[in-house]
Amino acid sequence: MVYEQDIRLIKMTEVVKKTGMSRSTVYSLISHGLFPQQVSLGPRSVAFVEAEIDSWIRNKIAIRNRCNANRYTD
Repeated sequence: MVYEQDIRLIKMTEVVKKTGMSRSTVYSLISHGLFPQQVSLGPRSVAFVEAEIDSWIRNKIAIRNRCNANRYTD
């Protein structure tokens, strides 16, 4: 759960660094509903909720781990 004092907004540059994906890949995933949406900060400025990006990354790791576990049990 994210509490008010824990919320940190990060810019696209940091999202790209955290995920290792390009800007265009991030925007493509957003448009397909597969990545957290950005928050508008103004007419020409957006940011992302860091906790949502971190959660997305943890989810990707969990999916990988489940797939690897299934591979070794089959």
